[in-house]
Amino acid sequence: MAPPQREERPRVGIVGIGNMGLGMALRLLDQGSAVGVRDLVKERERAALRHGATVHADAAAVAQGRDLLIVAVVDSLQTEEVLFGEHGAVHGLAPGSTVLLCPTLAPQAVEDCAARLAGRGIDCVDAPMSGGPSRARDGTMSLMVACADAAFERWQPLLRDLSSRLFRIGTRPGDGARTKLVNNLLAAINLAGAAEALALAQQLGLDPAATLAVIEASSGQSWIGSDRLRRALAANTTVQAHMALLAKDSGLAMDMAAGAGLQPRLGQAAAAVFAQACVEGLAGQDDSALWRWLAEARRPHG
Repeated sequence: MAPPQREERPRVGIVGIGNMGLGMALRLLDQGSAVGVRDLVKERERAALRHGATVHADAAAVAQGRDLLIVAVVDSLQTEEVLFGEHGAVHGLAPGSTVLLCPTLAPQAVEDCAARLAGRGIDCVDAPMSGGPSRARDGTMSLMVACADAAFERWQPLLRDLSSRLFRIGTRPGDGARTKLVNNLLAAINLAGAAEALALAQQLGLDPAATLAVIEASSGQSWIGSDRLRRALAANTTVQAHMALLAKDSGLAMDMAAGAGLQPRLGQAAAAVFAQACVEGLAGQDDSALWRWLAEARRPHG
């Protein structure tokens, strides 16, 4: 009797192999998928190549012959260029293929992308991600998925390879983005509050590390506060989440709220803090640098 045939893995392309995209690429390679990649940073491409990925010259070439294209770039401008630009993925994707949108975008931008892709017979899965590069690498990150039922059923096995925290939000494109922006606005509020509280503790003459230990065992604890402030106290400046990203996301969340006729006050305050930190030169730093910046800004003078 012939041995059973091994199930064929989907052919996947990924455009944008930064902190999260590279982790996903390596994860899928581990799972046996053929993965093609493209990034503006050559070292990231070389890292993917060393693990068995194929590197392509542009998004259209990545998309050629792929069942699924994962877009993991930074913002809507990059997404527009990757999908619909002169060398965009739509010039390589065949009808019946699927685009997985992972950036944190405005809901309207997701809706527009989905409509334009549908006009070409291409499915769109709205799937913003959360969790950081190590969780992307080991398949334990979160995905917030909104798409048609048929697309979800088709891609659920691969989505579960990528994410142990797979949230099925609904069928309306943009609802994944809405959920992610609500989450990231709360993350910005929590981090800004935690950083300000620890800056206050330091200004009062308390040991920041001892104070954080109390907070982590008490009602003031938050995951993002613990993660970022522990790294800040250890003087770990490795960039895992750029300050500019949380500034962007909190700004998008406030725009979304304004479109619904709402003005969340704490959200406004947190968004303003991150925007000002970027203005003062911290955009390219890890967002854990917020504590040091707040401590310096609020230090008494005279």
